[in-house]
This record gives sequence, C-alpha cells and structure tokens, in this order.
Amino acid sequence: LAADQLILNPRLYSSFLLWLLSELFEQLPEVGDLEKPKLVFVFDEAHLLFDDSPPALVQRVEQVVRLIRSKGVGVYFCSQFPDDVPDNILGQLGNRVQHALRAFTPRDQKAVRVAAETFVPNPKLDVAQAISKLGTGEALVSTLQDKGIPMPVQQTLIAPPRCRMGSITDAERSQVRASSPVGMKYDTALNRESAAEMLAKRAETAAQSADAPAAKDDAEAGGFGQSIKDAVFGTKRRQGMVETMAKQTARTVGNQVGRQILRGLLGGIFGGKR
Repeated sequence: LAADQLILNPRLYSSFLLWLLSELFEQLPEVGDLEKPKLVFVFDEAHLLFDDSPPALVQRVEQVVRLIRSKGVGVYFCSQFPDDVPDNILGQLGNRVQHALRAFTPRDQKAVRVAAETFVPNPKLDVAQAISKLGTGEALVSTLQDKGIPMPVQQTLIAPPRCRMGSITDAERSQVRASSPVGMKYDTALNRESAAEMLAKRAETAAQSADAPAAKDDAEAGGFGQSIKDAVFGTKRRQGMVETMAKQTARTVGNQVGRQILRGLLGGIFGGKR
C-alpha cells in the first residue's frame, strides 16, 4: 500500500486502515488458528494511528485486532516506544519484538520500564538492563507457544530480512495493475458530480423557481401599464385619448374663431350698407 501522502493525515489514515481491516474481517472466511497467516499487515509509525483518536475508534481497532486472527490475518504495530500503542490493544498482541531503547530522558526511562513489564518474566534475564544494552541486530523476543501460551522473553539475534524493504517501483506497479482484472477499470479518472455540486445546483434551481413568479408579475404589470399608456397617448396606428381631445379642442376653438371672424366680416359688410 503506497500511503506516503495518506499518512500525512493521521486521522484519515487510521480511519482508512480501520475500514480495510473491517472489510477483511467481514469478507474473509473463518480458518481458525493457522500455523502461518495468509496475510500480514505491518503498521509502521503506529503512534500516528492513535494520536488524538476518539475512544470509539480505538475500541473498534481493538475489536478487529482481537478477532481478525481467526481469519488468517496477522497485524503488527511498529513504533519507537511501547506506550505509543494503547494498553487495551497492546494486550491483544501475542508476539513481541523489542529492539534497543536508550534511556537518555525521563520519558525514555519510563518507556524502558513499561517495555520490561510487558514481557513474560525470565528469571535468567534482567529485561530492564538488557533493553538498554542491546546491539545492532539484537532484540528481546516473546512469542506464543503451543496452545497459545506466551513464551518467557529471550535475548536473541534477528536474521536480516530476505525480502526487499520498501515499496515497489512504478514499472512494477504498472505491471501488477495491467494484469489485474479491475486494473483497466480504475485507470480512467472520472470527475463525478459531487454532493456539494448537487446541492448547489438544487439551490440554484429553487432560487430560479422563486424568481419566476415575481418576473411573471412584473411582466403582467408592465403589459397592463403599456396598455394604459397606449390608450392615453396612442400608437402609430391608433389615436390616443390625449390626441383625440387635442384635435377636438383645436377643432372647437377653430370653429369658434371662424364664427367670430365670419360674424365680424358679415357685420362689417352689412353695417357699412346702413
């Protein structure tokens, strides 16, 4: 698992690992107590899994670690100090490998005492002193014997790993993905519509629906006002009330003026004859 970026977010990293273990526990069949596990998880820098973790998460990790062994899955936690792993989870771990701890600070001295107390005592070995004097390749080891009985702690040499320490190369990862039946399915990135985008679109649709009646009312109000304006002032094809009244007024005034002029002319003519 290439989690070099995921591990930078400890809470997300721990949630993902818990989901992974839970899925394996639910999907894998029961196999009992195998001589060797079918699958082994080694969680390096285990303190990142438990720093500031809620109690419910720690309880779930404890439950999964305790029960997943019957599925043929082994879980190993690696950390600098034993107290980085909560006690209730540490108590579920049957195999213990402790390398050297140098007690330079009060915390280191406390860690040495805690590590010594977690092992099954060995009358022939002073665990607290042995931890601080271990050399390169040496470790204190305690495993489960037959019938699940813990073995007293022993000081021993650790054989170097015969496998590669580190992640696979990009070429090897591409080869594995190419041979996987689901490799091509996840090669193409899909930019699916997120929940935030769906909610934003829904809010925009609701806002447009709310604005539609107001716009309709404005349109209706504008149409009624235009009708009144056309009736009062008229259009290119039809006279309005103002224009009609103006013409009637002009016609009336013109008639009256014409009558006065005609009356004056007639009066002057007939008056002159007298």
